[in-house]
Amino acid sequence: MTIDLKTIKHISKLSRISVDDKKVDKLAGDLNSIFDFIKKLNELNTDKVEPLTSIAETTLKLRFDEVKSKDIRDQILKNSPDENKDFFVVPKVVD
Repeated sequence: MTIDLKTIKHISKLSRISVDDKKVDKLAGDLNSIFDFIKKLNELNTDKVEPLTSIAETTLKLRFDEVKSKDIRDQILKNSPDENKDFFVVPKVVD
């Protein structure tokens, strides 16, 4: 996959990020380098490699799922931007 000027403009429009025309060539080169690196990674044989959740060789400690605080609804809802007794109300962000 090659990233060209048209693709950069399309991506910037979708992400609502303005891209300066002077920097488009450098950005295309950087993105193409990233995709080349991804192609190299895809060529690696990882059949015998176990997936990692962390580079530290530790296991997660299991614990019981228990409620530690009860009846804190009013304390939480008082931080809501709008008054409501049932749920947390936030401003609309999508039109």
